[in-house]
Amino acid sequence: MARIIGAVAASHTPAIGFAYDRQKQNDPVWKPIFEAFRPVQQWLAGQKPDVLFVIYNDHVTSFFFDHYSAFALGVGDSYAVADEGGGVRDLPPVKGHTGLAHHIGAALVADEFDMSFFQGKPLDHGCFSPLSMMWPHEPAWPGKIVPLQVGVLQFPVPSALRCYKLGQSLRKAIESYPEDLKVALVATGGLSHQVHGERAGFNNTAWDERFLDLIEKDPVTLTRMTQADYARLGGMEGAEVIMWLVMRGALSANIKCLHRTYYLPSMTGIATAIYENEAVEPMADVNADYRRHIGHQLAGAEALTGTYPFTLARSVKGFRLNKFLHDLIVPEKRAAFLADENQATRAAGLSAEEQDMLRRRDWRTMIRYGVSFFMLEKLGAVTGVSNLHIYAAMRGETLEEFQKTRNAPGALYSVAGTDAKRLAWDEEPVA
Repeated sequence: MARIIGAVAASHTPAIGFAYDRQKQNDPVWKPIFEAFRPVQQWLAGQKPDVLFVIYNDHVTSFFFDHYSAFALGVGDSYAVADEGGGVRDLPPVKGHTGLAHHIGAALVADEFDMSFFQGKPLDHGCFSPLSMMWPHEPAWPGKIVPLQVGVLQFPVPSALRCYKLGQSLRKAIESYPEDLKVALVATGGLSHQVHGERAGFNNTAWDERFLDLIEKDPVTLTRMTQADYARLGGMEGAEVIMWLVMRGALSANIKCLHRTYYLPSMTGIATAIYENEAVEPMADVNADYRRHIGHQLAGAEALTGTYPFTLARSVKGFRLNKFLHDLIVPEKRAAFLADENQATRAAGLSAEEQDMLRRRDWRTMIRYGVSFFMLEKLGAVTGVSNLHIYAAMRGETLEEFQKTRNAPGALYSVAGTDAKRLAWDEEPVA
């Protein structure tokens, strides 16, 4: 079984990454930051976690306001460093643990958290600023991560209590994962700061120290506070410390603080902390019951003949091909595909297997591989193939055979719009 070995809490101000990248270890202004992270480095080196579960917020880099989620779980197999406007930091991508991520995602939805899921998105300083300081990464990172992005920049945002409750479900999810993994939680963000308006530059050291006391010894008190309370005490952007409550909820009621520091060089109170559980191992039958709870809604669906639920695992496997087909909604991408399909698929980095099934229009194989039907529908619209042709092919029938099973045999359609040329089947009578 997977187990939580403890947690690290750390601010994620870009100042941390700046100090690391410019080798400011001996600069008196920046030296306290490096000293604060040294025990974290040593603890992680000694514990050797297989996976870090990283709780962070994106700073409108990969997640824009056109679609902004409260809780977005990373389910992909790799995460690159995001370009935040001045170029990409010189850090390698970090691998994702897809199995654990998919299990956690299913568990949180089963516990009625309305999650969103992402892959193929780079992570900004919310994740990589502290991660680069605490984990060695040359030539590669020593383990994998599962990132949880919390939407705290556009109101309404999740409450402190909601974050704490999610952490409690997160603990059950991790401890019920059947693989033998050591998982460390990493909570990022804060402490007190405000970066906008006439109150820019606000800090409250007394509140920061009090928050660190409460997160360790009395987190329930923190769950009773409103966003306005957090903003008043720690600044509007400092209210992001509610993310620490996800970490705290996933730990045992009683924890041991092994390390704690605080430093305020300029705009943001920078803290680091290490916590370990003081808890009894969960019972095996409890974990088994929880796994049944996680799988309850889909139990039996895989046994339905010719049915392939579009799970997170299928989504990750088929992501590259799904992305290629989804891009056909862009006129320039459509034109390039129609002009030279082979060149377009090679340029997109599709594997030989993916190129082959696409070239053959093997609709059923693509579904089994992990392509969403609604991507096939877009391909059909671009290439002049009706939805009904696709349905028939997936059943292994001719169009005529399939249409005999319909109430209106002459009804052919697709999602093709104004760009589509006149389709050959528009005027074809169907026997």
